[in-house]
Amino acid sequence: MADELELLRRADPVPSDDPRLGDGPLGPGAESHLDHLLASASADTSASAGGHAGAEAGAETGGAGTGPRPWRTRTRLLWALAATVVIAVTATALLLAGPNTTPAVAAPRPLVVRADSTPVPLDRLAELAEREAGDDGAVGLRKGTHVQSWSVGMSENEPPVTLPVERVVRWNADDSHTVLVVATDPRHPGRRVLGESDDGPRLVDDGHVISEQTFPPSWSDAPPQSPPPHDTARLRAYLREAQHLDGPPTTPELLDAVAVLLDTWTPGARENAALARLLADAEGLRPVGRVTDRLGRPGQAYVYDGSGYRRMLIMDPATGAVLGLESTASADEPEYGVEAGDVMEYSAWIR
Repeated sequence: MADELELLRRADPVPSDDPRLGDGPLGPGAESHLDHLLASASADTSASAGGHAGAEAGAETGGAGTGPRPWRTRTRLLWALAATVVIAVTATALLLAGPNTTPAVAAPRPLVVRADSTPVPLDRLAELAEREAGDDGAVGLRKGTHVQSWSVGMSENEPPVTLPVERVVRWNADDSHTVLVVATDPRHPGRRVLGESDDGPRLVDDGHVISEQTFPPSWSDAPPQSPPPHDTARLRAYLREAQHLDGPPTTPELLDAVAVLLDTWTPGARENAALARLLADAEGLRPVGRVTDRLGRPGQAYVYDGSGYRRMLIMDPATGAVLGLESTASADEPEYGVEAGDVMEYSAWIR
């Protein structure tokens, strides 16, 4: 992949008191450019859907053929926008961090499965989760999330620029909620930069605030805002509705839906058990062995191989809770500067 650090060394962010950094509406040129990006992304998505119509039944979106890769299809709009805005976000992080702080742009290495480990079937992990759910004092469901995530921003004519972040979402009794986002420190990969206290999330010294927002009370009875059920059949229907799917989710769609769920809720033991049983029934999701996740936690890894990509699901071997999800390219994409083995995105959920 291209050298993002060299790109940033050549960057010259504007001063923090420059009027161009002030809040306000987009100018005509910026608004026109944004409209162009959205129209291009929409056209790409439509073309992908048309090219996929003749694919074999049950294949994932953007599967084999001339259409885009599945991981690119899911985040194509995000990456199209990221190619334009992530440089500005990174420049902001540089201003916040100060001139002597290493910018948070380092691409992570893929997680490695221990060669001497024994894979644990998902059925077995689901049984452990169900046993955990039956214990007295089992942890309950909580709305909100704490997640460390990273994704590559790609463009056909620019090197990728990336920014790993950590996000805490906390809901209050009146249905208002706060969202705190900080940049992680690449000098300490995998180290948490947000901690918990009695008063809510707190920053540690090596985290730099990107945004902190409080939203007024809001409520919805539609997934994923409504509470997830702890029955497998109902949970499958819930995830299908959360992703606006017309039929039962394929395995890639199910993994995407799991990420949406965990970005909104912190499941309790009963929800973990239902989710583990649902994943155990997913076609093509195979156990590969033990890994240490981005936060240093032991986990069991389960892999789904798609066309040009690989998804790795990491689950807690003791409770069956989902710890993380990682997407890796399994084929070169020279037009995007992507090589086989490059991590495209990951999420690590913190409980």
